[in-house]
Amino acid sequence: MEETMTDQTLDKTFDPAAIEAKWYAHWEANGLFRPERPEAQPYTIVNPPPNVTGSLHIGHALDNTLQDVMIRYERLRGKDALWVVGMDHAGIATQMVVERQLEMRQDKRTNYTREQFVEKVWEWKAESGGAITGQLRRLGCSMDWSREQFTMDEHFTRAVLKVFVDLYNQGLIYRDKRLVNWDPKLKTAISDLEVETKEVKGHFWRFRYPFADGSGHVEVATTRPETMLADMAVAVNPEDERYQAVIGKEILQPITGRRFKVVADEHADPALGSGVVKITPGHDFNDFEVGKRAGIKPADMLNMFDAEARVVQTADGLVPEEFLGLDRFVARELVVARMKELGCLIPHVTKDKDGNESEADAEPRVIQQPYGDRGGVPIEPWLTDQWYVNAAELAKQPIEAVKTGEIEIVPKTWEKTWFNWMENIQPWCVSRQLWWGHRIPAWYDADGNVFVAETEAEAVALAGGKPLTRDEDVLDTWFSSALWPFATLGWPDQTELLSRHYPNDLLISGFDILFFWDARMAMMGYFNMGQRPWKQLYLHGLVRAPDGQKMSKSKGNVVDPLGLIDQYGADALRFFMAAMESQGRDIKMDEKRVEGYRNFATKLWNAARFCQSNGIGASKSLAAPTATAAVNKWIIGEVVETLAELDKAMADLRFDAAANAIYHFVWDQFCDWYIELIKGSFDDETKAVAGWVLDQILVMLHPFMPFVTEELWSKLGDRADYPLITAQWPQPGASVDPAAKSEVDWLIALIGNLRTAKNELGIAPGAKLDAFLPEPSAQTRAIIERNPAAIERLARLNGIRFEPAPAGAAMQVGAGDANVIIPLEGVIDIAAEKARLAKALEVSTKEAKSLEGRLNNPAFVEKAKPEAVEKARADHAMHQAEAERLAAALARLG
Repeated sequence: MEETMTDQTLDKTFDPAAIEAKWYAHWEANGLFRPERPEAQPYTIVNPPPNVTGSLHIGHALDNTLQDVMIRYERLRGKDALWVVGMDHAGIATQMVVERQLEMRQDKRTNYTREQFVEKVWEWKAESGGAITGQLRRLGCSMDWSREQFTMDEHFTRAVLKVFVDLYNQGLIYRDKRLVNWDPKLKTAISDLEVETKEVKGHFWRFRYPFADGSGHVEVATTRPETMLADMAVAVNPEDERYQAVIGKEILQPITGRRFKVVADEHADPALGSGVVKITPGHDFNDFEVGKRAGIKPADMLNMFDAEARVVQTADGLVPEEFLGLDRFVARELVVARMKELGCLIPHVTKDKDGNESEADAEPRVIQQPYGDRGGVPIEPWLTDQWYVNAAELAKQPIEAVKTGEIEIVPKTWEKTWFNWMENIQPWCVSRQLWWGHRIPAWYDADGNVFVAETEAEAVALAGGKPLTRDEDVLDTWFSSALWPFATLGWPDQTELLSRHYPNDLLISGFDILFFWDARMAMMGYFNMGQRPWKQLYLHGLVRAPDGQKMSKSKGNVVDPLGLIDQYGADALRFFMAAMESQGRDIKMDEKRVEGYRNFATKLWNAARFCQSNGIGASKSLAAPTATAAVNKWIIGEVVETLAELDKAMADLRFDAAANAIYHFVWDQFCDWYIELIKGSFDDETKAVAGWVLDQILVMLHPFMPFVTEELWSKLGDRADYPLITAQWPQPGASVDPAAKSEVDWLIALIGNLRTAKNELGIAPGAKLDAFLPEPSAQTRAIIERNPAAIERLARLNGIRFEPAPAGAAMQVGAGDANVIIPLEGVIDIAAEKARLAKALEVSTKEAKSLEGRLNNPAFVEKAKPEAVEKARADHAMHQAEAERLAAALARLG
């Protein structure tokens, strides 16, 4: 950091890369992300822990930018701001990565003991894991790296085991035989939330199921014929008159010879197909419930698959030998073939345009197929013994907390989703058939009795000294991450950090992990801590491709945030994310806007260089300097108003409004007007005010653009011992001066409107014109008389004379209560200009009306591609605005 001490002159060119690398290293090395503030009000955010296998994607960039904006803002406001950071051990994802590495060396996991494989995972983590932490640093995230957490750390593991045991002892964790989503590739259960349903091309087969007494048959239809090897019933609706006489009759399954009953159940829809449904309780979630209602106990339900979805013999031994060992999809083909041979397949008949019939074994259909989001293969509902959490009981307090406002969800529209899921929540399957993760603290004796304890010694004591075998499964990754708000602060030890920083103040999360993580944190917070995990839950949308589609590698529309940082700088990407984050809406990626915010940083840089070159530097006061000149009083008032707008937006978590407020103050009021108005009059008062205003800008902008603001802060004054990151939030100690505001607003209106009029009429910007204002109000006359230099230099007028304008063509330019008259004789060809404007107005009006007609046509709006409709709306707005501009220009010419 030597150059900040010896060379204070700002470089001519703004270079984000050099600045970012320098300042992040300085902040971290000097502990500036967590300054010692034991007496300050605590403020806490926990970062959603990225997977140890992860890399920074555009969603991470949004999520972490918003968190960093809040933590930097509260740090500047003097709070003991703690941003907890760490990584998740990502059970399935990490085990997959390490297994792939072994496969590349012609090796595999099963060649090792469990302990040896887990050691290899730890080795991988040390060598390759956690790349995302360096990427978060590149984004500028001011996290407390000194306390970086990992969900498999020793203290965290202790917390996980304690929670499991406590839940078990209170009857809230139990072992049960239920259907689970089984991933045959990874050979583990996965949760409903880890299942992706995709539309795929499938088939619909129809079969005859004969009655055992030979009196006839019923027709059933299915998309999964292989499961008939484990059918245990067929169901009809109790209100369906067609089947009243067959309820209770026995079916003889054609392939297995198994006999089962026709049962009455409302699950069967009379309007769907034949109204008869085959029931396979061991391999379908709906059938599982039908089976239970029909009196079939889960322990008696038939299972026909192994862990890799290959056919195995059912408990009753009725699956023919030719099917055993077949993959489920191979078995499907053989089942169809055998049913066809037995005369039990009902062909699908179609007719061509000439009325000729043709037959096929099945009807082609697009079906909804559930896939495992990690394994990428169709999941199989599988009946197995797993560990479950009584989520319905744990959800009661979080539901009530949101109802009473104890937990505030922002935006409020997400409350309905929260209640809908929590009030209908199912038991949470928390066991996973993996080696990497927190091993379940349950031990079994030779008779299968279970003993749950935090250590083996405690379990053996519970078992009366009998030899025990530990459960092979590990816990769902989301079980441990649900403890993140308090286990990262030292729990179960009652640490000072825990007492100061729990509950957390705010959680910022993508809506897509509302149920994976947020809801479960709320459950675990109330269960373990007796209070809410955070006061506010802010849910942001997704970052989508420019055309509004979801980003995916298969579509080739994924945007790399690190590439954007390389090209435009982290500050520009951060500002884009904040400016575009509007509550309840997704963000459309727009690289041109990112580039625009890089230009914004450049504009501020150039303004700071201009100030520095004119002797304007760091302010010596937190409060606003004394000002007598109207322009200085005005800019101080603009700071006061911008600060109030910014503080309100931050309190409301309106990141877009906050970014918009500081952007327009910097670009419009400060750079475009204040600097222009003070040029050529750098007296001591103006230098002091300009330096103070520039400091306020750097502080207010710092949460959004930390790098460029810290660099400018360091170069505008000797402040090596007072870095911007830990400076004070503005306290102007001033108010808006109405008279000064009125005066400068009048000047801005005159200059701005005159520049617009010149542009509309094709008059050169630098052309000096005469101006007349007969009978001005006393206030307007005083403003003009006090500001002759600004009017001449910026409005390019030869003064304003208080007398009638000469006869002839002229235009009027409004400012406040005045209409200044500008003679145009000899300046432009009035007739030619009127003709040009009229022709252009006709073209724009015609285009606007044509587009309005298309947009008023429901057929176009409903049937055209969304991007075509959006373009039509944008074009209509553009032509309408152009028509209004041209009409105003014509009106100026009379």
